[in-house]
Amino acid sequence: MYEKIQETANWLRAKMPSRPTTAIVLGTGLGRLAEEIAITMAIDYKDIPNFPVSTVEGHTGRLIFGTLGDRDIMAMQGRFHYYEGYSMKEVTFPVRVMYELGIKTLFVSNAAGGMNPSFKIGDLMIITDHINFFPEHPLHGPNFPTGPRFPDMHEPYDHELIRLADAIAEEKGIQVQHGVYVGTQGPTFETPAEYRMYRIIGGDAVGMSTVPEVIVARHCGIRVFGVSIITDLGVEGKIEEVSHEEVQKAANAVQPLMADIMREMLLRV
Repeated sequence: MYEKIQETANWLRAKMPSRPTTAIVLGTGLGRLAEEIAITMAIDYKDIPNFPVSTVEGHTGRLIFGTLGDRDIMAMQGRFHYYEGYSMKEVTFPVRVMYELGIKTLFVSNAAGGMNPSFKIGDLMIITDHINFFPEHPLHGPNFPTGPRFPDMHEPYDHELIRLADAIAEEKGIQVQHGVYVGTQGPTFETPAEYRMYRIIGGDAVGMSTVPEVIVARHCGIRVFGVSIITDLGVEGKIEEVSHEEVQKAANAVQPLMADIMREMLLRV
């Protein structure tokens, strides 16, 4: 696998128009944030050696290079999920490639179900920590030479970046929430009992992604900032039937606010 990672990185390096040190993963319903990027090069995942291909509606499936806030960036327009049938090594393959290409800071975004009773649909939740409920760990197996066998996870989401996002949100008058993200394998949305369980153990929002990417990024020493868009509610008494289409619609409505925060963060990082 490590040889494939290096092969892919070398292939991309030969084509890259710039050498960004920041990357963004655009999740469900958030792919339109790519419209905020001044694109200099975009490559479909299917055309990149060894890359998986996203099969989820709302995930365009291309790797973008360009500028956002006048800063060079790399962006994944669509990610890979464990529920699609990929192994954790495949799910996190792009993050390994990012490291080889010199990425130092990773912004991750997702759509999530809110379990905190103070949340409402359309809230932006800055992720302060996570709980890993995936049945396979992304670092399972032989250790990659990018980090230690037993990596520390006391600060999975960078405190300095969280403070910066809070300051920008306050300046712009954007209300943000903070919370713990619970990562599950999916693809079913949660039952009322599961929502209660995840809330009891300390979760504020739940989704089907992000956690594996963050674990591998931290193993590589990459700083991480994460944000969830609350697209449905798992609060007792407020749980309603939810569909993927409704999740996309809710995410699309609020993503301009997320773009405002991320654009300004890039200028100041």
